[in-house]
Order: sequence, then C-alpha cells, then structure tokens
Amino acid sequence: MNKIVLAPQKGPQEMFLATSADICIYGGAAGGGKTFGLLLEALRHKDNKDFNSVIFRRDYTQVTSPGGLWDSSKKIYSYIKGCYPLKTPKLHWIFSSGASVNFTQLGSDEDCLSWQGSQITLIGFDELTHFSEYQFFYMLSRNRTDSGVVPYVRATCNPDADSWVAGFIKWWINQETGYPIPERSGIIRWMVRINEKVYWFGSKEEAVTAATENGIEKREALTMPKSVTFIASTLQDNKILMKNDPGYLANLQALALVERERLLYGNWKIKAASGLMFKRTKANILELLPVDVVSWARGWDLAATSEDEKGEPAYTAGVLIGKRKNGRYIIADVINRRLNAAEVRELIKMTCITDKAKYGKVTTRLPQDPGQAGKAQAQSFLKFLSGFNIKILPESGDKITRAEPLSAQWTGLEGMDKGNVDVLAADWNEMYFNQMENFPQSKFKDMADASSSAFNEIEFGRSCPVPVPGSSLRKNSYWQR
Repeated sequence: MNKIVLAPQKGPQEMFLATSADICIYGGAAGGGKTFGLLLEALRHKDNKDFNSVIFRRDYTQVTSPGGLWDSSKKIYSYIKGCYPLKTPKLHWIFSSGASVNFTQLGSDEDCLSWQGSQITLIGFDELTHFSEYQFFYMLSRNRTDSGVVPYVRATCNPDADSWVAGFIKWWINQETGYPIPERSGIIRWMVRINEKVYWFGSKEEAVTAATENGIEKREALTMPKSVTFIASTLQDNKILMKNDPGYLANLQALALVERERLLYGNWKIKAASGLMFKRTKANILELLPVDVVSWARGWDLAATSEDEKGEPAYTAGVLIGKRKNGRYIIADVINRRLNAAEVRELIKMTCITDKAKYGKVTTRLPQDPGQAGKAQAQSFLKFLSGFNIKILPESGDKITRAEPLSAQWTGLEGMDKGNVDVLAADWNEMYFNQMENFPQSKFKDMADASSSAFNEIEFGRSCPVPVPGSSLRKNSYWQR
C-alpha cells in the first residue's frame, strides 16, 4: 500500500507553513499552490480539541464549485484518520479530537455582524483581494481563542492593483515594476492600526514605543502590534502542478497582457490602461472579407441614456465579428450612431435584415437592463425582431472583465508581432481603433462593449459571457428566438 505524505513543497509553500507571523499573505500569481498551503495550515492543530478554523470565500459558490475549496479539501483531509466531512449547517470537517475546519462565505460588510461573539483560532481568507478592508479588519476582532494556540490569520491572493491589499503589502513589492522583491519575501514587519490607519515598524519594540509616545497606555500598547509578512509565489514554484498539468502554463501565456502580467508574473502594479488591451498594431488588416467564416455574431451596446451631458443623443454601437475556420477572428462591420430610442430599434432591425442577406446566419446579441423594466424591454425587442436569431442577456462583470477574452486574442501570445484578430479595411477603422486603443480610459466605450458582446457570444454562446466569480447569471437566463 502506497504511503500518502501530506507536506508542503519546498520554497514559498514551505515558507508559508513555517512563518510565525500573526498575519501571513501568500500569493502573487496563479498556480502557486496557495489554496493547498492554506488547507495544510488548518491541519497544524488538528489534535487540539479546542482548535477551530474558518476559511472564507467571498461567494459560497466559490467554495462548492468543481475544483473549488471544498473539492480541494477532500484531496487532503480524506487521508486523515478519524476526520470526516459534514454539510450542515455549512460545509466543514471534524477531526477525532473535536477540532474543526469550516468553509463559508463573507459576501458583504454586513455579513460580518453575524460573527459577533465568535472566537476563531485560525481565520483564512482564500483570495483576500475579493474582500473589503473592513471585512478583513473586522474579522481580526473575532481572531481570539482559549485553545492555548496564539490566534492567527492566513490569506491567499492574486495581484490586484486596485485592491486595498496592494497598499497593505507595498513594502514587499517593487513600486516601480510591480513585481515582488525576492529578498523581502517572508520578512516579518509589525503593524499598529489606529483610527483606520496602519503604521508600520521594523520590530514589536518600535511599535510599542511609538504607541506609548502617542498617549496609549503601556498595557494596551503591548497588545496592539501585529506581525505581518507577505510570501510571493509563482506557477514555477508549484512543481507538482507543472508536472501534472503542463498545459496550464500555456493557458496563462495566452491571457491578455494585463491578466498575463498579474497571473503569470505576479505584477501588483499593472492595470488596464490605454493601449494595453487593444493596440491597433496587433490587429491584422484585410482588404477582402475572408470566405472561411464559420460563425457570425453581432453585439450591440445600447445607449444607457437618451442624451449625453450636452443634450445630444447618446451613442449606440453594433459590432459584427466572425470566427474563421483557421481559428482567427474577423471584425467585419462596425456601426456607431447617435440616435433616439425609436431610431435605435429601427437601426437594429434594418441591420438584422442586411446581416442575414449578406452573411447568412448571424446571432444578434443585445444587453438586458436589470429589473422589471429590462425584462419588459427584452420582451418588446424579442417581438419586434421576430424571425431573426436574437439573444438578450444581462451583462455580468465589469466592462474590463468582459473585454478580457477578446483582448487576449487581439494581443496574441507573448512575443508575437500580431494577434489572432483580423479587421476588414473600411471607413470606420480609424473611429474604431481610436476607441479600442484608448479603452478603458476613453470617454465612450460603446464600440468596445459591443465588440466584447459579439466575441463572447461566439466563444461562450449559451454560457455566461465571462466566468465571473460570484455571478448569479444562469445558463438559461436570456430571451432567445
């Protein structure tokens, strides 16, 4: 019988399990073995009957989804003798000693109030950047115990330049490049938080001295400092994953520039900016429409308001994209007009007629506004466009997230001169490239939104246009005829 050994991999994962810091944040890139490390940490005190731990995700579906936190825990805890899973009231594991590991969500700041009075020895945050600063620091107040174990916090995360976490760990990150500073990974610093502001020190003694010099009594000052460290990891640190799934590296390399920098290289400074997602020089211009297109979709972005701030009609955009037999994509037509509501309806119907005549089967996709009014509008459009292949779906995720799949194809693999997107030469090219190249900083984003909608329809069809953690969009939540 083969012996099963549960142990961290050498490198960052081993550092994560070895640190004595009160708070340790482990991350920096995708695939670094972060979740496995977090689950291993919860085993440290499994023989202490008074020990308990709670590992949070922002949404409960992130706990229960295939390959998620719960599935991962089965691959570890099922080998522990006397350990068994329970599903009520929430998913958790009970060890023979009585110690427990619990999995649950912390979806909003208000959810913190349900933890009033709780005592949690080990608090885990899986993907800390998904949680608010308030949630993190409020739950520190629940980090207490009479188990004999000094209470502590462990967290994992991928980089997010807009997250509060980026500011919290900035000492460990090169602020010019955005990459972690290797020699600082795992070094412990001390923090004191007063009036929602964090002060940093090189030692606990410095922190206590600073607190007392600012009028805090010595007894209280001794308990205020928390030791903190950040441990960086990348996919290359996870030798097991690299061996078992060698294609995962190629998946990360195929991401758009911003996501590739974040998830492959652990860049904490990069964010979507003009020229990064849709460089015009990455697109390939074709003078003639290719004859090998196997599927067509036109996405629409409808004006959110009837007028802009100057009282002029707002823009409505429609972008036609085809997928070619060779796997490339062709942007064949772009419409961008300032029209009132009645004119918009007529434009969409006329475009459906011409698309059908010129390109054959074209799926026309429109966004559905939230609420009852959006449903009524969807029904109206569905009736008005009877006879055409129409989909009307709620949008999920923000504009940047929805644009990332198209951006990845537009940019191509790292080192490629051109991406995987062709653009038909036409009089709308300059207008289109100007907006796409300036996305997401551009004032108007209608053509970019319509492009994302068309591309996601081609690639994802019936499924959610972009897999967004926590999205409530169901596979059949659209109107279609």
